[in-house]
Amino acid sequence: MKKFQSPVYNVIAVPIEKIVPNTYNPNAVAPPEMKLLYESIKIDGYTMPIVCYHDKEQDQYIIVDGFHRYRIMLDHPDIYEREGGMLPVSVIDKPIDYRMASTIRHNRARGSHNVDLMSNIVKELHDIGRSDAWIAKHLGMEKDEILRLKQITGLTALFQDVQFGRAWQPVEEDDDFGGFPRG
Repeated sequence: MKKFQSPVYNVIAVPIEKIVPNTYNPNAVAPPEMKLLYESIKIDGYTMPIVCYHDKEQDQYIIVDGFHRYRIMLDHPDIYEREGGMLPVSVIDKPIDYRMASTIRHNRARGSHNVDLMSNIVKELHDIGRSDAWIAKHLGMEKDEILRLKQITGLTALFQDVQFGRAWQPVEEDDDFGGFPRG
């Protein structure tokens, strides 16, 4: 019996022109996350191969997982040029039904971020001197998201650089309506 070896131990470089998307992936990534994926690949490089099935007859690699990493290379000439038009690919040899199931498993296994843990990360980055602008850029967050995460930790120190405006002051009138117009 042949010993099983995970496909990741045989990553190959494949010209992007030989790679094609599958026709069944229900996953979509919003523009802010695509921007973050681009930044991640720009700064860190491709750290994970895309997963493909090799159609030997057509000599094409059909994507099982990694469509958005593939799109980054197609949409960003700087990435294409830096990588020489080659994508790291891990090949699985499975029939279509198993490839479809694999796509869904990959998508669903990514999970989501725990809000408390994310707020602790924002706190730790702040503690080592990172600005909200740095955090926004490198973690792909909007400033209001950073503010909400800071509020969760409840630490005043996280707001030391925030300029607060003056609160609204109600106009007092001599009536029983507390300054609100009669209606």
